[in-house]
Amino acid sequence: MSDTQLAIEATGLRKRFGDTVAVDSIDFAVEPGTVYGFLGPNGAGKTTTMRMLTTLTRPSAGAARILGASVGDRDAVRDLIGYLPEEPPVFDELTGYEQLEYFARLRDIPASTAERRIDAWLERFDLAGDAGKRIEEYSKGMRQKVGLVQALLHEPDVLFLDEPTSGLDPRAARTVIDAIAEMASEGHTIFLSTHILPVVEELADTVGVLSDGRIVAEGAPEDLTRQVESGSDSTLEDVFLAVTTDHGATVQ
Repeated sequence: MSDTQLAIEATGLRKRFGDTVAVDSIDFAVEPGTVYGFLGPNGAGKTTTMRMLTTLTRPSAGAARILGASVGDRDAVRDLIGYLPEEPPVFDELTGYEQLEYFARLRDIPASTAERRIDAWLERFDLAGDAGKRIEEYSKGMRQKVGLVQALLHEPDVLFLDEPTSGLDPRAARTVIDAIAEMASEGHTIFLSTHILPVVEELADTVGVLSDGRIVAEGAPEDLTRQVESGSDSTLEDVFLAVTTDHGATVQ
């Protein structure tokens, strides 16, 4: 990878479903080894954008690249990325360990490497004691952690996370947040969508706010909060409210 190659790049990215424009010609770029916080109200187009970037939905127009690979080249992109959707894809009839072994085989991870990684992540996420239970017995938080391990298992260069702390208790959420920060420090790129704004404030190098399918604000969290007219103690929540509603503060 060259020094100038972007981890994620979208140019005029657009998605239409019939007469509805879900994502309206957006442009953004994410540098390698950074965390990009992707915010927006429900229905803004966040999940559709992530599905286009992860090759699950074809764009209606525009282009997107992951480390130089076009999202039209599904095999190339899928080798580079990990994806945790809001509802992790798991099989209820499998045990947690069997689920992760199955995913490792799909990713062609050697058995010895897979075993080492699975054991390490299960231990870190306090799942080792429940790894032999069927997933149908798991709580929402436990399913979320299995989904996250699944996304991390092949050590992707670019990781897409949709609500990664959903359903987690504070201790488990802290473990996930620390894991995301560690991966970014090791050079992985994280594309993070969440409604939990303190998580974004802590982790994100850059924030993009989507509203009605368009990016209405983008920048470093501290730069965005300085631009809100509501005062020096502004938070990312103030920014979010300012740019996604017709009321309150405005961002210049």
